Amino acid sequence: MCGIVGYIGKKQAFPIILNGLKRLEYRGYDSAGIALLSSSNQLNIYKKKGKVNALEQVAEGHDISGTVGIGHTRWATHGEANDLNAHPHFNTNGDVAVIHNGIIENYYSLKTELQARGYKFRSETDTEVLVYLIEDIQKNAEVSLEEAVRLALNEVIGAYAIVVISKNDPDKLIAAKLSSPLVVGFGDNELFVASDGSPLIEYTKKVSYLEDGQMAVLHVDGKIDVTSVKDNTTHVPYIDELQLKLEQIEKGGFDHFMMKEIHEQPQAIKNSIRGRIDSEQFWVNLGGVREHELRFKNANKIIIVACGTSWHSALIGEYLIEDLARINVEVEYASEFRYRNPIITENDVVIAISQSGETADTRAALELAKSKGALTYGICNVVGSSISRMTDAGSYTHAGPEIGVASTKAFTTQVSILALMALQLAEIKGTLSQSKFHEYITELEALPQKIEKILKADPYIQEIAETFQDTTNFLYLGRGYNFPVALEGALKLKEISYIHAEGYPAAEMKHGPIALIDENMPVVVLAPLTQHYEKVLSNIEEVKTRKGRLIAIVSEGDTEISKLAEYVIRIPKTDEPFTPILSVIPLQLLAYHIAVLRGCDVDQPRNLAKSVTVE
Repeated sequence: MCGIVGYIGKKQAFPIILNGLKRLEYRGYDSAGIALLSSSNQLNIYKKKGKVNALEQVAEGHDISGTVGIGHTRWATHGEANDLNAHPHFNTNGDVAVIHNGIIENYYSLKTELQARGYKFRSETDTEVLVYLIEDIQKNAEVSLEEAVRLALNEVIGAYAIVVISKNDPDKLIAAKLSSPLVVGFGDNELFVASDGSPLIEYTKKVSYLEDGQMAVLHVDGKIDVTSVKDNTTHVPYIDELQLKLEQIEKGGFDHFMMKEIHEQPQAIKNSIRGRIDSEQFWVNLGGVREHELRFKNANKIIIVACGTSWHSALIGEYLIEDLARINVEVEYASEFRYRNPIITENDVVIAISQSGETADTRAALELAKSKGALTYGICNVVGSSISRMTDAGSYTHAGPEIGVASTKAFTTQVSILALMALQLAEIKGTLSQSKFHEYITELEALPQKIEKILKADPYIQEIAETFQDTTNFLYLGRGYNFPVALEGALKLKEISYIHAEGYPAAEMKHGPIALIDENMPVVVLAPLTQHYEKVLSNIEEVKTRKGRLIAIVSEGDTEISKLAEYVIRIPKTDEPFTPILSVIPLQLLAYHIAVLRGCDVDQPRNLAKSVTVE
């Protein structure tokens, strides 16, 4: 959510920052802005509602010189999306500017105090209080800019990642973070700062991830000072290597990142399970699980917390772990879990799932779990993310960068990790026969090749999309392991095509949704060959009787459902616990093609952000 880029060095800052903002467009935003210290030491600010291209046009013909600058893409929280509310925000004299990701929860009380002191606010944002607070402290306490920033942040309640620029201190940028990601890149006598690594990869691989409550002063000669916001103690930054490649964040010949990422799933799953499973010697090994084997084995319960698509993968994880390892599992929306006084003990394991590793509610849920003494385990994609650093152990999905806002390969790799976990726990607890354990390992390794086969059905799925592109409602039905897939399929369609869709357990159709079914209602039924096949077949008969338009996802060789459905998409046969990894692929493709046909912005859907780093 939102994007930050900053540069200080010897090169011209504008093209670096502009390119960085374009790299960050996938995060979701509605306005963009840049502040530059010009060669004549003027602080020039350009900002515009809309895309980064609109900002580029605004700046055209104006002074864009300077080797120090900051840039921002805003996702509106406080105040509508317009030019005035776009970042950067600046002080009374226009000599200090701030960009900010996050939310200042006590902004109203701070704003009231500042207004009483004579400050005039231009915008509706919470961020503007920060720049005036810095100005007020610097003026009255007669302290340095960095000390004024530090003192101001100690008055702030909420989440932030900020960068401050001042024409009175032209040789430095000041950055700080709390509950919102910020990374510093180290170049050749130059420094970069950004929300994530994507704006940095063309310039450096050396990075340092700021910790919560840290402030960094970036100097023009490439030096950096890191201190604590709370007490000004000094910290030595840990230098890490950025795990990104330029080709990973480019479209690679596809029209959209989402389609590229759908097609990357076979390789992503291979990367996810590589080195963690062996179908010749029949072993499974997640290092984090092995390290805490007794805590898992003796757990009173496992609680999985997540949001959005990750919550759907968590539901499948519940089925997997309870079915294979016979351990009690609860799945919680992180946003609800953190506020409802849940029962957590030191005998519990809390697993947090987040593609970005920065989801605010999931992080807060983890903090709660840690305070109760539970073992915390993270399943994330982004190396070095906050969740990966704060948990006791964890597993990276190794899916590679996911640029499209609608998650695809994040979902299937998360489920793959959960399948590995369930198998490993089953082995530890002895809840699976050796023959079944071997069968499952062999089948899990075979899934990438089976996904390749499903992807070949893309032209047929596009034909289905052409039929239903003008539909206003969709219903998705599934049972057992495929009920969460129905939820995920409906979410994908809602996210990118703006068609209303609902996912339901197939048996619950008779408890309400069946009233919606008529000749205009497309019903997607997940009906692979599982223990629920006959019951799903009955549900399909009920839909057909009411003239619903049936799209069925079935196993190869199916004959019964193929006679009833208007459209049939076949997937390879697999063991029931792994059907979600295959059955979700046609739903991703269907949502994609419908959205494209409707002229929707597939990679950057309206009102959505890739990573929800604020409440």
